[in-house]
Amino acid sequence: MTEAAAAPRVVFFGSPDFAVPTLRALLDSPWRPLAVVTQPDRPSGRGRKLARPPVAEIAAQAGIAVLQPERLRAPEAVAAIVELAPDLQIVAAYGQLLPLAVLDAPRYGTLNVHASLLPRWRGAAPISAAIAAGDAETGATIMLVDETEDTGPILAQRATPIGERETAGELSDRLAALGAALLLETIPRWLAGEIAPQAQDDSLATRARRVRKEAGAIDWGQSAEQIARQIRAYTPWPGAFAALDGQRVRLAAARAEPGAGAVGEIVSVEEDAIRVAAGEGIAAVERLQRAGKRELSAAEFARGAGELIGKRFEAIDG
Repeated sequence: MTEAAAAPRVVFFGSPDFAVPTLRALLDSPWRPLAVVTQPDRPSGRGRKLARPPVAEIAAQAGIAVLQPERLRAPEAVAAIVELAPDLQIVAAYGQLLPLAVLDAPRYGTLNVHASLLPRWRGAAPISAAIAAGDAETGATIMLVDETEDTGPILAQRATPIGERETAGELSDRLAALGAALLLETIPRWLAGEIAPQAQDDSLATRARRVRKEAGAIDWGQSAEQIARQIRAYTPWPGAFAALDGQRVRLAAARAEPGAGAVGEIVSVEEDAIRVAAGEGIAAVERLQRAGKRELSAAEFARGAGELIGKRFEAIDG
């Protein structure tokens, strides 16, 4: 192995919590980044105060240089990265496509940690898409980045089953750790020339578009199984929601059961769940949250809501 391959100059691109395990793994490895490229600080929370991306916080604590270009395609941003003379670039949920000039900079290319078994669920929200579609499994893919989104050749993959009650937040945490571990296994083999990249089969590709807030609006005409998956797919963000008595309510957990009734109608209230008729089956809603209030169990919610049987949950916009 050459000296450059043994200790390449690495630049890391990433932004949200999903990227943190990969960055931490690299910091404790022979491939410690010399710089991190992440999104600019953005307003966050009710106070709309500027917040740094999680990756920027970790990099700053580690004494790693942080670049936060508004547009990675801007000439000054490209120049700053090219001047770092990277040998290898790593991407994990950065949030922008890398321009050709940046992709051409490292001799060993740019590797991406992607949270699906490509070519299934290319795009910005593969975890939510897999849960919403009812996939039995997903996984992590290490791919070689090209100019288009998630279409590059595959270097390594590892599958994992999706839990029957697993939310997008819980699955994201698992896939972030899985992807980080797989990356550390892949890098030395890639640098040593032991991996032959495998082209993706475009005919099998599916698209996971960016999640918008309105994606959480529940259509009660769906099946109860679809509603239960929707709740898991959009927890913690944007949440799954509907209106009850004209007030917005977030549904935080539910399961599908047999049964029937008028669509959206509460057909029974019990300690374990508030049961709502769907287009097919019953959505047994276990946890709920009114706007501005704390999340409650079905029993707690029912005790403060008066008579619920016969009332209807209505669809609302995001």
